[in-house]
Amino acid sequence: MQIRNIAIIAHVDHGKTTLVDQLLRQSGTFRANQQVAERVMDSNDLEKERGITILAKPTSVVWKDTRINIVDTPGHADFGGEVERILSMVDGVVVLVDSAEGPLPQTKFVTGKALRLGLRPIVLINKIDRPDARPDEVLNEVFDLFAALDANEEQLDFPILYASGKQGWAVTDINDPRETLAPLFDLVLAHVPQPSVVNDTELPFTMLATTLESDPFLGRILTGRIQSGVARQNMAVKSLGVDGNLLEQGRLSKLLAFRGIERVPVEEASAGDIVAIAGLTVTTVADTICAPEVTAPLRAQPIDPPTLAMTFSINDSPLAGTEGSKVQSRVIRERLMREAEGNVALKIADAPGGDAFEVAGRGELQLGILIEQMRREGFELSISRPRVLFKEENGQRLEPIEEVVIDVDDEFTGVVVEKVSVRKGELKEMRPSGGGKTRLVFHCPSRGLIGYHGEFLTDTRGTGLMNRLFHDYAPYKGAIPGRRNGVLISNGAGESVAYALWNLEDRGPMFIDPGVKVYEGMIIGEHTRDNDLEVNPLKGKQLTNIRTTSKDEAVRLTPPRKMSLEQAIAYLGDDELVEVTPKSIRLRKRYLDSNERKRMSRSAESA
Repeated sequence: MQIRNIAIIAHVDHGKTTLVDQLLRQSGTFRANQQVAERVMDSNDLEKERGITILAKPTSVVWKDTRINIVDTPGHADFGGEVERILSMVDGVVVLVDSAEGPLPQTKFVTGKALRLGLRPIVLINKIDRPDARPDEVLNEVFDLFAALDANEEQLDFPILYASGKQGWAVTDINDPRETLAPLFDLVLAHVPQPSVVNDTELPFTMLATTLESDPFLGRILTGRIQSGVARQNMAVKSLGVDGNLLEQGRLSKLLAFRGIERVPVEEASAGDIVAIAGLTVTTVADTICAPEVTAPLRAQPIDPPTLAMTFSINDSPLAGTEGSKVQSRVIRERLMREAEGNVALKIADAPGGDAFEVAGRGELQLGILIEQMRREGFELSISRPRVLFKEENGQRLEPIEEVVIDVDDEFTGVVVEKVSVRKGELKEMRPSGGGKTRLVFHCPSRGLIGYHGEFLTDTRGTGLMNRLFHDYAPYKGAIPGRRNGVLISNGAGESVAYALWNLEDRGPMFIDPGVKVYEGMIIGEHTRDNDLEVNPLKGKQLTNIRTTSKDEAVRLTPPRKMSLEQAIAYLGDDELVEVTPKSIRLRKRYLDSNERKRMSRSAESA
């Protein structure tokens, strides 16, 4: 059977996974009476809850006796590492662009990677049924983007389709009858070349591992495209590292091919097909799996370095071990190392002092997803404030700069420009984007954007859209003001009392409810001023036999500010930690004892 391998790439929320749903349905992959979930490729619990794709996942459909392997990719910039490594598995890309929003930062990032690999793009302008669609302008923006990314003549001569992934139709001309996705299938067969592999079955088997996952029955499962030869179940293989060193020898205990949304065991698979294999214990992403006679590894794509780091440490609060089952540093280290094997965009290192680990990644969301996964597995952790990774070059300190694209209602433009300017952002472009909205493009230090998203949503009444992407390294921009308010810190341990919290409401908004376990050094609220204040949330009402209207005033509490994991991480100060357990997210000071805090702040000032 002939094969075509394509990846669908786009910015977040432009409709990739919804389009794959319709491709699977219209190709006859599902039975007529089969119950199928919406966005079936988002199989992970966190993907379903958040409505975003986190992991790149392959599927396949058959159209006119040709097998089309489709890789659904994440659209968020933090998961760009997922996209970078799978591009070596495909021979063409479908660049999906929203008909109203146009190409956004992540579209630029992944399209640039695909063009540099020489892949031929198909441009699909999606959501053409939107009332604010502007397909002609978006098409010009896409062409300008391709030209700016140094696309060659062949790549610039890209075919164009107009579609609605949700309604399941695509057309080559905007006035054509809107029926099915057959034009997209036919265009993939005509435009995307056959896999650029050697089909000689006499050649030895080689394959580059591009994704890794763990299965409770099969062990490590490695997915990739067969580059040459034929893979047969139970055949002897070996794996070579990027440097050509032998890693291990073994057998292909299981050979799985992608058929629709399922992985089906097969006896053999030939060059060009995307398969998953089991039977190796050490091999990881970017390693070459090959026949015993092969000596040279396949070339793996380099991955962009991480720009942000956090310190993961054991939970040493007085409530440690009461809610989670995995609390030892050894267990945390094993879990992080296992994650780093499969996720090549993460870098793990032991932090000085022991019991802590430096975890570096692409952004707050990527690290937040990792923490949330560990939390659900029963881990307890303490997480530090995110910090950017600087570079030294020719004696100069460089810091990562991000390109920030903001779509905001015209009335909020002033406050957004003011807030980003305070964070050392430079306004590069400002133009109307239609519908009473303005598009702002900034170049801003990553440091300044940590914790800004929540404030941005408040400033724009929840109507603004902010997209970020790593742009380049630039000279250090100087100090950036952090959080303006101090915090309210508990000075005792016990259970919070409603009467005490009611009396503390004048000092600032609370983060906790009454009846919650607190300890000395735990942050229970935000101070209205810029200094930290130690308070007593345990103080009960003195019971006397005096009855007056002033003494018997009813306790009516304002609902507390409950923070999600990402909000808590963004809120942190330099001397604060987030305590993460399977049941709770608590803010605390790094040093719980007030005397130790004072001593450490004095030594920091003198330093």
